[in-house]
Amino acid sequence: MFAEFGQKRVLVLEQHYTLGGMTHEFTREGRYHFGTGVHYLTADPGPVLNYLTDGRAQYHPLPDDYDILHFPGFDFAIPASEAKFRERLKAQFPDEAGAVDRFFARVRKASRGLTARNIVSSFSPIIRALSLPVIERLYPDTYRSIRDVVANHFRDPALRAIVTARWGLFGPPPATSAFGCHALVAIQSYKDGATHPVGGPKELSRAIIEALERRGVVLRARQRVHRIIVENGRAVGVEVEDRATSRQYAVTAPCIVSAAGARNTRALLDAVSAKPWERELEKLPKEIATVLLFIGLDRSPAALGLRGENHWFMPDLDDDVGAVRPLGDGILYTSFCSLNNPAARAHTAEVMQFVDADVFREWFGTEEGARPESYAKLKADVTERLLDRLDARWPGFKACVAFSELATPLSFMTYQNSVHGAFYGLATSAERLRSPIARCRTDIKGLYLSGQDAFGPGIEAALWGGVVSANAALSRSQTARMWAAIRQRKAGLNAAAPWRGFMRVSKLEALTPSVKRIRFDPLGGGDLPFDFKAGQYVKLDLPVPGETIERAYSISSGPDERRFIEISVKREEHGLGSTFLHDEMKEGEALRLSAPFGEFTIDMARDIGAGRLLLIAGGVGMTPIMSVLAAAAEAAYSGPITLLASFRSEAEILFRDEIEAFRKRLPGLEVSIFVTALDSASQSPRGQIDLDTLRPYVGSVARVHLCGPAPMMHVMIATLTSLNVPRDAIHTEVFVSSQNKKTRGENARTIALAAREAGIHEFKIGVRGGAVFTCPPGQTILAAANAAHVPFKQSCGEGACGTCRVRVLSGTFMTDDQALFSAEEITAGWVLACQTLPKNDLEIARHDA
Repeated sequence: MFAEFGQKRVLVLEQHYTLGGMTHEFTREGRYHFGTGVHYLTADPGPVLNYLTDGRAQYHPLPDDYDILHFPGFDFAIPASEAKFRERLKAQFPDEAGAVDRFFARVRKASRGLTARNIVSSFSPIIRALSLPVIERLYPDTYRSIRDVVANHFRDPALRAIVTARWGLFGPPPATSAFGCHALVAIQSYKDGATHPVGGPKELSRAIIEALERRGVVLRARQRVHRIIVENGRAVGVEVEDRATSRQYAVTAPCIVSAAGARNTRALLDAVSAKPWERELEKLPKEIATVLLFIGLDRSPAALGLRGENHWFMPDLDDDVGAVRPLGDGILYTSFCSLNNPAARAHTAEVMQFVDADVFREWFGTEEGARPESYAKLKADVTERLLDRLDARWPGFKACVAFSELATPLSFMTYQNSVHGAFYGLATSAERLRSPIARCRTDIKGLYLSGQDAFGPGIEAALWGGVVSANAALSRSQTARMWAAIRQRKAGLNAAAPWRGFMRVSKLEALTPSVKRIRFDPLGGGDLPFDFKAGQYVKLDLPVPGETIERAYSISSGPDERRFIEISVKREEHGLGSTFLHDEMKEGEALRLSAPFGEFTIDMARDIGAGRLLLIAGGVGMTPIMSVLAAAAEAAYSGPITLLASFRSEAEILFRDEIEAFRKRLPGLEVSIFVTALDSASQSPRGQIDLDTLRPYVGSVARVHLCGPAPMMHVMIATLTSLNVPRDAIHTEVFVSSQNKKTRGENARTIALAAREAGIHEFKIGVRGGAVFTCPPGQTILAAANAAHVPFKQSCGEGACGTCRVRVLSGTFMTDDQALFSAEEITAGWVLACQTLPKNDLEIARHDA
């Protein structure tokens, strides 16, 4: 908001080793992924989240009965509809049917009151002073406790317990919490159900971070702010420690926004500035903390009848935490996020109990890894007690547990810097709503609060905290543009940028003993979320054990097919990506991909004219050629097309049936299939594409599309050029081995080390007839050109498309296997800029110059 609408230079300082706050995830045993703060979101996460993620986040709905409440003697399911919720309550408590309708009317009014209070709190002091008392008079239920409102409304204790439950979504129990917070968060916000981010909570932070970086925001992790500098009543900067290097530095700024919470912010102020904060904070009730058990399962919870709904266990109808219960015996919230994440590859469960942090006070100040045995024993005992309770509810659950780890308030103090582990921030009490501390504007000029304490607890409310802080700090015209963009759900996404998101694997099919065809459908059905051209490819994020790797695969389906895309993958013996897709991937799972990429494309009318289209493929190189044939067939193209396809054996011939179908649809198509396996009698190849094969077609050829293994590519390019086919008419694409990146990385480190030892900090690269730019040792030509904003024609960035080819005229370099060039071109100095590492100063010429 500050960067885009305020045209401000924005620096974000994060104390943790990774960005993302409570959307952070961690992994255990290489396969169990756990969120630290996001268990579920509202059915419509809203315009702010949509705006900040540039519309990239995807959500999976929880079951219709998304929250199940377990009381002694009965259960109650909360449905994904306010109307159903009301009717279910009236059916179970017919004597209070009228009170149920009146209660939901009070819920809506109290929610409006809380929203009005939060928005007005961002206004100027005069407007606040005049408006806030009026809001409390107009919306008194907003400020009353949950217990008082419900007790004065319903007679039946079971009905009271149902509508009071789920206060754990936002903080302290009903005797303390303001009803406005309960009305807005627990009831109104979830009136249409709940969702979970596809790919896990980290996808939210990933999308937000990418959006911030596109807007020029600078993000730094491992930065601990030690002091907010206040001069003459105005915040003018911060003192920071870089925790990675222990370097101390100061940043000056006219506007400081703290998302660390009111208590943490007060600790960063000098004694004079902090005094008013201390007085106000002393008036507020203590915050609630939690223990959180992370569980890894060796089978799906669906085997126990679970479908992804959340479960709340209430030991009695009075679900306050006034009666102290042993750890593990109190109110529990249990979620099964893996069932709501189509991209999850291992199943997990999380169990939360709300506790008083004082139970752990004897270990405050101790270091992780050096705490006494009594702490470890307590954690083990609580873990066992929690697992026993779940097993009592779902017999056999405990036998499914392969991993468990308990987080306590000390864990949240260590990793989130939460005060006493209270990650919800200030208690949602009436005192908080009246406090001058719990708002975005502070009494120190230039200092603003954002996040949970500025608006309310939870991820979505924390985002609104950022919005109201921007509303307070920006000018009237700037905030007008901001609110207009939010209302319109306008995302700042570049329409020309590749689409990124998750798609579902809907079909796996073995085409040959070594090649599988994989079909991807949109998660929610309907049309593809992106358009592509024949010959383009997708990039997949593959969650192999211990890491996520990116691999590129050509699309084999035609661009007119809007329901799905297909790729074909050859299994490579030591290929991490291909073995994962062949051995691990299952139908129904989701993968993150980005698309489309590549310049191996064709416009039949513009690029061919009256000439011949010559398609040459080797093995799995047939994949993009199939998309080209599909596009030609959809366009009813009738001109001459020659397909020459080479395979190692009869068993390895790909798309045999599809090729025959294209013969019938394309009257000008001529097909020749070559099998290169040795004849058992003559010990010579039974067929191969050679000079004599190509000669009849080159006289009328207008365009060549060539894709296959590197040795074949070398030979074909040389043969075609010897037959006087213009080099610019030969369009190539090659499948890049994962070994290439590893080798290039090793070469880059070698070059950088040698340069450092020689005292060389940069090389100079001169473009003939153009710019001169610098290249740090160990960086590719293309990366250096992009950093220097020197325009280079480019597409894939990984050596598959050949778009960024350049000729090195002088100087030495290291480059990858050059499958996209003939031997003569390699001798002449042709390389791919994205694959080439200078070893000293270079002079180059671009192929498009």
